[in-house]
Amino acid sequence: MSRPVPQPPPPTATPAASAKGLKAGSIGIGPTVALGLAAVAPAYSLAVTLGFVVLAVGVHTPAAFLLGFVPILFTAFAFRELNKEMPDCGGVFVWITRVFGPRAGWFLGGWVPQIATFIATAALAQVAATYLLEFLGLGGIAEQPILVALLACSLIGLSAVVSARGIELSALLQYALIGLQLVALGGFCVGAFTAIGASGTLEGAEPPSLDWLNPFAFDDASGLVSGVILCLFIYWGWDALIAVNEETTNRKSTPGRAVVITTTILLVFYVVTAVAAVGFAGVAGITDPGTVSDVLSVLGPQATGTVFGQIIILAVGLSALAALMTVAVSTPRSWLSMGTYRALPRAAATMHPIRGTPTTSILWWALLSVGMTVGLTAIAADFIGFAVLSIGLLIAAYYAATALACVVYFAPQMRTSAGSLLMKGILPSVGAAMMIAAFVLSALDMYSPDYVGLSWLGIGTVFWTGVGALVTGLIVTALLQNRFREFFSAQTIPRGNVTNRAELATTLTSETEA
Repeated sequence: MSRPVPQPPPPTATPAASAKGLKAGSIGIGPTVALGLAAVAPAYSLAVTLGFVVLAVGVHTPAAFLLGFVPILFTAFAFRELNKEMPDCGGVFVWITRVFGPRAGWFLGGWVPQIATFIATAALAQVAATYLLEFLGLGGIAEQPILVALLACSLIGLSAVVSARGIELSALLQYALIGLQLVALGGFCVGAFTAIGASGTLEGAEPPSLDWLNPFAFDDASGLVSGVILCLFIYWGWDALIAVNEETTNRKSTPGRAVVITTTILLVFYVVTAVAAVGFAGVAGITDPGTVSDVLSVLGPQATGTVFGQIIILAVGLSALAALMTVAVSTPRSWLSMGTYRALPRAAATMHPIRGTPTTSILWWALLSVGMTVGLTAIAADFIGFAVLSIGLLIAAYYAATALACVVYFAPQMRTSAGSLLMKGILPSVGAAMMIAAFVLSALDMYSPDYVGLSWLGIGTVFWTGVGALVTGLIVTALLQNRFREFFSAQTIPRGNVTNRAELATTLTSETEA
C-alpha cells in the first residue's frame, strides 16, 4: 500500500500585521538585528557581569561564554521555527498558549517574561542615568539615589516618546547606539591586545591560551555551572526582536534569521572581549573589589587611554539606554497581541492610525516602569541589583517553556525528515533540558542564606525575589480567569499543533478583525 503524498501546508496561522494596525514591511534584516543587539545591551552586560564570571571560573571565562551560548543557540532555533509558523508580535505568549493552553500561555508567555523585563527596565534606567551623569562629570549627583531615580524616570519617558513615534525612528536610533557599543568594545579589545603584545599588561596577567576556550580544562564543575548561569543573563534580551516580526519585510523568515545572527554576533564579541580583558588584567586585576562590578569602565581607560576610555564609559551608559528604548518597543507590542486575543483589556490593542504604534500600551509601559523604578529605589538604593540577580530564574523558565513548545508543536513532523527531527526536536529539547537545569541549579544556589550575603528567615533574599515573582504570577493568572473568559476558555487561541493550522488561522484571523 502506497503512502499518501504530503500536501503543502496551508497559509500561516496568524493574522496579518495590518489587521492589528502595525506597519508591515517597515524594517529589514539590518534594523531587526540592531534591535536584537540593543535589547541585550552588550557593553552594559559585559561591564557588570564579566567580573563575576571571572570570579567563578577564572581564566576559563571565554569557555563559560562558549558553553553558555549552547542553550541560548538551541533555544534560538526554537524561536526561529515557531516564528516561521506563527509570526505574531506576541511571540512566546501566542506560542506557549497554542501548545500548552491559555493558563500556561498567560503565565509563562505573559507574566514571567514581562516581570523579568520590568525588573531589568528599572536597572537599565538606573544604570543609564548613573553612567551618563558620570560621563558629564556629575559624579556627586550620581551618588544621590533620589536624583538618579528622577533622571531614570525621565529616560523612561524619553524611551516611550521615541517608541510612540514609530518603529522606523526606533530602529534608526538603535543603529547609532549599537554601533557605538561595538566600536567601544572593539576599541577596548584592540587596546588590550596591543598591550598584551607589547608586554604592557597589568601585574599578574598571563598570556592568552587555547585552554581558556576549553570548558573541560576547568576542574571545578560547580564554578563552571555558576559561570554558565551568569552567562544566561549576559545573553538575554535578543528575543525582544520577535516583537517586531509583523513589521519586518518578511515576517516568517527575517526575525528567525535575525535571532541567529544576533546571538552569533554576541558570542564573538563576548568571547573576544573576555580573552582581551583576562589577558590584559589577569584574574586578580578583574576580581579586585574596585573593578569586579564595572570591568569595562575601570579597565577601558587603562587599556586604551583616557580619551577612548571616556568613550567606553559613554558606550556603557548608552548601551543601557538603547536596551531601555528597545523594551519600550517590544513590551507594548506583546501587550498589543495579548489585548487582541482578549488576554488583556481591549485598550491594550489601541493603535495610532498613522504611526502604527500601540499608544495605550506604550503609556501603560511607561507608567508601570516608572512605578517599578521608584518602588525598588524606595525599598533600598541597591535593591535593584539584587532583583536583577533573580532574573536568571525567570529567563530559564520561559526559555525552557518556549523550547518545549517547539518540540510539542512540531512533533507530528519529526518523522518526515532528519532536518525536522534535528532543528525542531533534538536541539530545542537539549536547549530546554539545559534551561531547566539552569533553573534548578540557580534556585538551589539562591536558596542559600550566604547568596550575596543577604537573607530572610534563613533563605537568600534573591531566592525570595525570584520565586516570589513566580508564585505571584500563578496567583494573578488564577484571579484573571473570570475577567478574560474568552481567552482562558481557549476561544481566541485554540490549543493544537502543526496538524490543525487551518483551524488556528480561521480563529485568530476572526479575533484580530473583531
